Amino acid sequence: MGKHILFVDDEPQILQGLRRMLRNQGRDWELHFAPGGMEALDLMATTPMDVVVSDMRMPGMDGIQLLTRVKERFPQTARVALSGHMDEQMIMGSTKVVHQYLSKPCTPENLVAVLRRLLSLRRYLAEDALTCLSTGLEKIPSLPKLYLAIQEELQSPRCSLKKIGEIISTDVGMSAKILQLVNSSFFGMFTKVNSPSQAVNLLGTETLKALVLHIQIFSQYQPKKCPHFSLARLSRHSLMTATLAKRICVTESVSREIQDEAFLAGILHDVGKLIFAVNFPEVYDEMLEMVGTRNMSLGAVEREVLGAGHAQLGAYLLGLWGMAEPVVEAIAFHHEPARSTTTHFTPLTALHGANALIIGIQPEGPAGKAEGPDRDYLESCGLGDCIPIWEDMAKELFGMTGNDVKTSENT
Repeated sequence: MGKHILFVDDEPQILQGLRRMLRNQGRDWELHFAPGGMEALDLMATTPMDVVVSDMRMPGMDGIQLLTRVKERFPQTARVALSGHMDEQMIMGSTKVVHQYLSKPCTPENLVAVLRRLLSLRRYLAEDALTCLSTGLEKIPSLPKLYLAIQEELQSPRCSLKKIGEIISTDVGMSAKILQLVNSSFFGMFTKVNSPSQAVNLLGTETLKALVLHIQIFSQYQPKKCPHFSLARLSRHSLMTATLAKRICVTESVSREIQDEAFLAGILHDVGKLIFAVNFPEVYDEMLEMVGTRNMSLGAVEREVLGAGHAQLGAYLLGLWGMAEPVVEAIAFHHEPARSTTTHFTPLTALHGANALIIGIQPEGPAGKAEGPDRDYLESCGLGDCIPIWEDMAKELFGMTGNDVKTSENT
């Protein structure tokens, strides 16, 4: 059965160009086109759409207004903005309704790749319960404005590390938190870092982007009716896991790209827990209390009570944000790496090992039944002998960051 994709733009030549651009995708996709917001909503009332791709600047009902109504009436539909340069006000208004941004002009290859990635997310929603759950959530973290600004600058032909540092510096609170983290024991800097620009030069843009996501997402929400859930503890666990995952990558001499993806996956691997705690605080608090009294893992309790686990929900969110497939897969399967189809070293390998070993040293809240690293999976990857080495690295990291852990719990 073909997937339904709707394109909305008030310029006929744009729609004609999209039709020509995607004519070879007719076997897999059913393409629909609407010249405005009202026409799009009328069409969606009779034909459910998997993805809506809308221009932002349209007369009458603009893209933000349209996608807001799509979110309310058709929450299961993925929402993409395809537009030229958007000003700050438009970016601010769109972050809560847009899953991904594409800039005009957009190459056919890039457009097809984004649409395929969005449609492939359904494989992380195998359970009907998770599909219903994900469409009914009221509070889901949005990609932060600062992250989008950095991403836009990185795509500029005149991009510079200095400019990236200046963008971060515009947010005083973010700058302070970035410098606090970079100067902590997690990163083991031999010199004090005094500015975001210096941090970008030392750590690289991908690590700084991951830290921006970490700080802004974990500061968006504070579950107030979930006393067994600690945002500070989850933030600390995520940072420790990300740091160890990257160190595992370095030890195994993998590419810088895999190192960066493993770090990003580590930073965000438990974001599904935050979503659960914010949207179902009282139920999730009972679940956290439950794992403390029953010999079950948190993931097993989540599936029993809510019908889905935090790993899959987090992966679905990251996929909507347009994160790379290895990052999404790592988050989806970090408790069950054998569900992956690969048997070589990937970000999933590093994240699974790091997460299991960090939890083994210090459980992230009520952890329930200890899982430990999946030795059969690691053996299939030719890494069975690496577990003791990685375990020593985890203990060393925990010893180095002990003061930082205490500090984070008190803030």
